[in-house]
Amino acid sequence: MCKLFRIRERVVSIGFAIVVVFLSPLSGAIAQAQLQAPQSFRVMDTFDDGGRSLTLGWSALPRDGSSIQYRVLIAESMDGPYQEVAVFPEDQHVQKDMKIPWWTRLPAQDDHRFYLRSGDQFSLEDGTLYWVKLAISDGMHVAETRPLSATPHPNLFNRAQANNLLLLILFTAAVLFSIRRARKNPHRFLRRIAGLDAVEEAIGRATEMGKPILYLTGSASMDNPSTIAATVVLSEVAKKVSTYETGLIVPHRDPIVLAICQEITKEAYTQMGHPDAYSPEMNFYITDDQFSYTAAVQGIMLRERPAAIFLLGYYYAESLLLAETGHEAGAIQIAGTDADHQLPFFVIACDYTLMGEELYAASAYLSREPVLVGTLRAQDVGKAVLLGALTIGAALLTAGEIFHTEMFTYAVQVFSDFK
Repeated sequence: MCKLFRIRERVVSIGFAIVVVFLSPLSGAIAQAQLQAPQSFRVMDTFDDGGRSLTLGWSALPRDGSSIQYRVLIAESMDGPYQEVAVFPEDQHVQKDMKIPWWTRLPAQDDHRFYLRSGDQFSLEDGTLYWVKLAISDGMHVAETRPLSATPHPNLFNRAQANNLLLLILFTAAVLFSIRRARKNPHRFLRRIAGLDAVEEAIGRATEMGKPILYLTGSASMDNPSTIAATVVLSEVAKKVSTYETGLIVPHRDPIVLAICQEITKEAYTQMGHPDAYSPEMNFYITDDQFSYTAAVQGIMLRERPAAIFLLGYYYAESLLLAETGHEAGAIQIAGTDADHQLPFFVIACDYTLMGEELYAASAYLSREPVLVGTLRAQDVGKAVLLGALTIGAALLTAGEIFHTEMFTYAVQVFSDFK
């Protein structure tokens, strides 16, 4: 009985060994069959770039999982030697996770996309042919694609910024259309700004009282946008002042601004037919020191007692000192600046305040120049469109999250990365 049991045990052991020997190649073949390199692997020059870059694309593997790793190999000849330039798991460099405009995506939405760019480890040169292959590993087995070649080249046009070009064309068309309509009717309706409506009142008040007007262009130089806007408004104020023959005082702390304002004032008086009423002493230089200039202007306010004070341009800590002194002098004060940290002081101490871009728009309001009016109206249209796009885009993205779809993002991406 024992002999029969031993014989049976040996037969089972021999049979198990035979099964293991015959099934081992088969199991390896099955594993190898399951781990296959992507058949859709492709290498191409990177579109919409400045050169020295290649793009790799391939479809997701049926076995994609956390254990799969991709290795990118590159060489300057088909036979090698190949250099490993990147290693990453399968859940990285997926196209649908990238912020890529839909009009530049690869055909398949679940494709992997990897950008091979020059770096510290290797360098790509434009016009040079490179061979690239992709290796897939699951820790036990490795499969490689056949090597493919591509040559990097720079591109003249970036398709990813095509939406910027489209919106620029539409905005330019809106500007030209608005300018054309403004030429036909320069007095088209513009949103009323109280500070600009009060300019005529301030000049008239100074004329009735027989007192001068004090006009300040700020503390910045001519490379500051608010200073430029202040000098443009000075031209319109000088035209009205020349008509009423009212005194004009314009102290400066920058010699370049002084020279420009002298020419602007002289031209304004000449255009209105009162060149003899112009005096070069209307514009004068004090000092470039901040608080020395402030003290001198405060002295002018208290001595001359101007009926109207214009505080336009860019200001620093002197804003409250000037505005408080002007208020004490009893003048009607119109301020305007894009320095947001000084706006509260002007709002408290002045009668009217132009906030931010209202200062830039002041010249269009006062002069009614068709080009300025048309541009201003086109800007308002552009702001309305962008505000509507933000509102609708937020609603579409919210709907996309609720219904788990990317369909709504196509419309939103038209306004994405807008510069």
